[in-house]
Amino acid sequence: MSARAVYLDHNATTPIAPEVAEAMWPYLTEHFGNPSSSNPQGRLARRAVDDAREQLAALIGAAPDEITFTSGGTEANNLAIRGAAALAATTVAVTSAVEHPATVQPLATLQQQGWSVHRLPVDAAGRVRADEVPSGPIGLGTLILAQNEIGTLQPVAEVAERVHAGGGVMHADGAQAIGKVPVAVDELSVVLLSIAGHKLYAPKGVGALYVRRGTPIRPVLVGAGQERGLRPGTENVAGIVGLGRAAELARDVLATEPARQVALRELLWAELAAGIPGLIRISPAEGCLPNTLMVAVPDRIGSELLDAVAGVNASTGSACHSGVHTPAETLLAMGIAPDVALGALRLSLGRSTGEADVRAAA
Repeated sequence: MSARAVYLDHNATTPIAPEVAEAMWPYLTEHFGNPSSSNPQGRLARRAVDDAREQLAALIGAAPDEITFTSGGTEANNLAIRGAAALAATTVAVTSAVEHPATVQPLATLQQQGWSVHRLPVDAAGRVRADEVPSGPIGLGTLILAQNEIGTLQPVAEVAERVHAGGGVMHADGAQAIGKVPVAVDELSVVLLSIAGHKLYAPKGVGALYVRRGTPIRPVLVGAGQERGLRPGTENVAGIVGLGRAAELARDVLATEPARQVALRELLWAELAAGIPGLIRISPAEGCLPNTLMVAVPDRIGSELLDAVAGVNASTGSACHSGVHTPAETLLAMGIAPDVALGALRLSLGRSTGEADVRAAA
């Protein structure tokens, strides 16, 4: 094992894949055109953006003209939620109790505007039940596809069926899932799907929103007419090229990489459980991202454990403000006791993680 730190925080961000950096480089150094310009440099940039749109659409089973590029997952969530809500016939939204802040905050804005937001409870695995979606008219449904802290995969298609029956549009936050597990918009029955580049080996600061043809949605930003008028502003060509190449790479590995990561994740769990008496597994073994393992160490504070292990880069299940540790709301919503939640660690693997890394980290 080399002296380098073991990186177990691949749900927070991923390094840019070398192939992605190579694809981006010409658009950072040579091809500086504006895709909206009709000069040769502009036309070259437009072709690059269109190619990336096709690559990303192929990853999720969409048409290229259903892809709108954004600055990341947060903007995509805001555009989906606030943009769809602006044209909804009913001011009722359905979501879960374990959403990312990029969903929680736009929904809070809707509540300030008079919307009713139904937050579905979750079970001990962090999963909602579709039969708890309220009956009656629904304007919007939004659900995280893979929970960002524990990795639980949500029954998006089942929830979408009930949202559609209530007359609503269905959005999924796919940031954590896309590139890690196969995702197909038709199978999910969603009309809106958010994507974050830095979760699948593309750069930070680029993302996308899938918008099914015919979905009523209003722009959140106003300006010029880029991205078919849905997201104004000069496109981040290099970042978009990187996202397209990352999507292409993900398609190439999705047939084999999830199973490899599951095997490593279970090895990590076995090694940790053997060495830490009473260790609690929070992430479910089934219906979970293949790379994600959240555990809780009894009678310890997760951040203090990581501070003592300088060679491991990982995340905790709690926050610290002014010296006071607070357990994650997601874990409390799952029914986990606060003292247990304070000892939570999120360990997430990546394509470069090997068996030696797992054993060294444990």
